[in-house]
This record gives sequence, structure tokens and C-alpha cells, in this order.
Amino acid sequence: MAKPKLRNVPDPGARAVPDEGIEVRVTPKAAKDGILTDQGNIRIFVTAPPENGKANEAARNILAVAMGVAPSTLILRRGQASRDKVFVYLP
Repeated sequence: MAKPKLRNVPDPGARAVPDEGIEVRVTPKAAKDGILTDQGNIRIFVTAPPENGKANEAARNILAVAMGVAPSTLILRRGQASRDKVFVYLP
């Protein structure tokens, strides 16, 4: 999957604490890919549909770009079939 092109990305890099959960809310089938933080909450918008893990993979890539880490270092711990997800950073 290609690296998402994002503009005006907030910096959730402070949340890149090893083995600590990063809670996000994902909106699939959005008009465009994006990420924003609202009062400490992270919202990710992906154009991918919520089928066969496509939206999960897109959300992981967007979060990785925003954090400045490799997508392979983010593991989906909880929320495989939910909009509310928990990713864990494993350097």
C-alpha cells in the first residue's frame, strides 16, 4: 500500500510510548484520508471500505505517518471490527 499523502497532520508522536495503547476512532469510506486530534482524542478518516481489514490497514498507515514511525511497529490490539481501536507501538 502506498504511503498516504497527508497535509497539516497533528503530531501524536508523544504517544509513541512502547507497549502503551493508542486509542483512535476510525471512520471508513470517508471522502479523503486524514487524521485530527480533538481534545486528546485521535480521529482517523480513511477512504478504504471496512471489509477484509482494508480500513484497519489504512488507519495503521495513516497513524504511522503522523507519528513518524514505520507501519510495521504499530499492532492492532483491540477493535478489529469496531470503529474504536487500540494500536500498540512496538519499536
